[in-house]
Amino acid sequence: MGLPSEFLEIAERVNNWGRWGGEDEIGTLNLITDEVVRAAAATVRTGQRVPLAVPLHQNGIQTGMIPGRVNPLHTMVAVNWEMFGAGTVATSDDTVTMGLQAGTHWDALTHVSHSGKIYNGRPADSITAHRGAAFSGIDKARHLISRGVLLDVAKARGVERLAPDHAVTPEDLYTAMELAGTEVRAGDIVLVRTGQMQLYLAGDRTAYAMPAPGLSIRCPEWFHARDVAAVANDTLTFETFPPELENGWLAVHALHLVEMGMLQGQNWNLEELSQVCAGESRYEFLLSATPEPFVGATGTPVAPVAIF
Repeated sequence: MGLPSEFLEIAERVNNWGRWGGEDEIGTLNLITDEVVRAAAATVRTGQRVPLAVPLHQNGIQTGMIPGRVNPLHTMVAVNWEMFGAGTVATSDDTVTMGLQAGTHWDALTHVSHSGKIYNGRPADSITAHRGAAFSGIDKARHLISRGVLLDVAKARGVERLAPDHAVTPEDLYTAMELAGTEVRAGDIVLVRTGQMQLYLAGDRTAYAMPAPGLSIRCPEWFHARDVAAVANDTLTFETFPPELENGWLAVHALHLVEMGMLQGQNWNLEELSQVCAGESRYEFLLSATPEPFVGATGTPVAPVAIF
């Protein structure tokens, strides 16, 4: 069956293997330099903070469609325990079992592979059941802070939510960038709003999951041309689901993570951010979105915050 020829042609054009050396494990995060972060910090004017994560709980986003990606199971292991005897200070502790990509999350560069390879040409079998990812685990993506830019595609197209079969194109991204009034530049973290999160927030997990709009296979070249550091959106699967290409399951994942070495995020709540950006007439901000450093993990929860 094999991978679609269109995928292979794009993969060759966006490939970053060796760009930052043969030992590199962080890909496009190399583009977030000290200078980029200083410029990002200069976007802060009011100090207003907008949270972008969905709450983590047992009735969360996951419906069982993806085996093993379970919503958080929160268990109390101590409740007001006077560990030093009656009348002493009491403690409460809890534990959580969950899929690391169950809620708002980053995909690590090792989340997908193709043709037996992961980012920078390393073998996919370097990911093992015992150790997880030997290379490019999410723990390597440290201090992820940069300028964030919201590309509000839904708003730019004049709708509350994109149609469930809409594949976001480079033309859509360019139109949203015009709405934003700022050029996407090297080292930016781009957030793409489709409005799909509205369905989940309204309580319809099934409709949120699929069918769903998402990024087209044509978008990776747009991000590559602008040296974007990372991309996240407000859908379960990031790209269109079902896929736009025959035999093209997770094609955008593979282009971003494997070929470009670019982190991507899913299930980000961009609704309040959309309102704030429109109210401020400003679509750039300081974005703090550092992954939880689970060693060898192929993804992680994140609680991003946009700072104005």
